[in-house]
Amino acid sequence: MNDVRLELSHIRKQFDDLAVLDGVSLRVRRGEFISILGPSGAGKSTLFRLLTGGLQPDGGTMRFDGAPLGDISPFAFMPQRDALMPWRRIIDNATLGLEVQGISRSAARAKVAPLFAEFGLDGFEQHYPAQLSGGMRQRAALLRTVVQDRSVLLLDEPFGALDALTRTGMQHWLMTMWARHHWTALLITHDVREAVFLSDRIYVLTARPARVTHEFVLPMPRSERHPASTGTSRIEAEILDSLLSQQTDR
Repeated sequence: MNDVRLELSHIRKQFDDLAVLDGVSLRVRRGEFISILGPSGAGKSTLFRLLTGGLQPDGGTMRFDGAPLGDISPFAFMPQRDALMPWRRIIDNATLGLEVQGISRSAARAKVAPLFAEFGLDGFEQHYPAQLSGGMRQRAALLRTVVQDRSVLLLDEPFGALDALTRTGMQHWLMTMWARHHWTALLITHDVREAVFLSDRIYVLTARPARVTHEFVLPMPRSERHPASTGTSRIEAEILDSLLSQQTDR
């Protein structure tokens, strides 16, 4: 049985004279957590815009469950910042994606409400975003994302704006939730340690115009991925070397 959910083959994208993607290929299997690492401006976010239909590729193919990616998106997208609407209470922010799909507010609230405790937001349903901490806002944003019941989560540096301690806590929380729900996830990040802790596999992109230069498989269980462990340190060093070598080769 083919368990590949998403397959990108030789994706190219250019804006006027600026070549951004130069034949990017990758696969995401069912239930995998995949990270994409690369220099700033390499085109990582452009890949997500292609997947969500905001852009069209100039070449290559995008397939989902073996069929060409169609007009109905199988993706739930979480941007770099929480993008919560400050005038809506947390429960109404969490239901926004469902309401956009045409679900009534009452039905959307009934679907979202049971999840607040699991996401650590029980008792904060009637609060406004400004009343929540950064980590709580990100959990609310992820709740809004996953409640849409899409097949794949697209996470665009979701913890990049958080302080180091909160970010570490959110990474551990996300991994617990991923293991519990068996989500298929594709993460953009600049944080090598974050990618190593969360991922099953990591794709490393070159500088623009981007192509995949390395694919790293994480063989050790996540419970053993401590920063001080030999295996974790080794693979982090290998990934950093692959990124730094691009700068010296230019």
